[in-house]
Amino acid sequence: MKNGDIKPGNEAKITVSRNGPYIVQGALPLDKQTIVPDRDGIPVKWEKVSDFPSKQVYSLCRCGLSKNMPFCDGEHIHKGFDGTETAGRQPYLEIADKYAGPGLILTDAEKLCAIALFCHRDGDAWNLTERSDDKKSRDTAIQETFDCPSGRLVAWDKKTNQPLEPELSPGVSIVSDPVHHVSGPVWVKGGVKIESHDGAAYEKRNRVTLCRCGKSSNKPFCTGEHIACRFNDGEFNDERS
Repeated sequence: MKNGDIKPGNEAKITVSRNGPYIVQGALPLDKQTIVPDRDGIPVKWEKVSDFPSKQVYSLCRCGLSKNMPFCDGEHIHKGFDGTETAGRQPYLEIADKYAGPGLILTDAEKLCAIALFCHRDGDAWNLTERSDDKKSRDTAIQETFDCPSGRLVAWDKKTNQPLEPELSPGVSIVSDPVHHVSGPVWVKGGVKIESHDGAAYEKRNRVTLCRCGKSSNKPFCTGEHIACRFNDGEFNDERS
């Protein structure tokens, strides 16, 4: 059965279990996405690698130790994983800085950065925002924010003061990062509800990345520690992994 055969239901959500996996409910499609760089190693687009079989409910590893990646196999219990949630509950706009250009406003919540690096091509999103009276610069800045998986960056139309967001269907992607030669976070798309182990809901957003290496300092969200710890879920087989 393919992911398209089951449609996400109204009950679709992800629960962060206490010191355990992410419990994904509601038949959310699961696939694997890889970062595609240009010849200089700068990320330029996303590419879907594969789909996982559809399930109504599944558990994704967040301790980084499973031998059945990306799914949980109970290693968090054997290894005594401390998955204490340390992220605040403030809305995105309360933690984001604002950069105003002539055509765009860029909001930036740096603590949510998953280090996907799409924001650095063609001068970077901040400089492009400063030049957003130029159509090419404006369009490139918007696309860079669209490609930001964590939603750290959001572009806003300066005339309407409305956020510009990609149209993303509810779903979950496992990220592969060949630029850094590491396995990346869980990318949650389309405004899926994410609930803490205590039943409290995090702010619902179009783009979010969740830690799956177990090392984030802002659990459950990714802080790019998968790069520092050389996280490898089995997809990289040489000495650099």
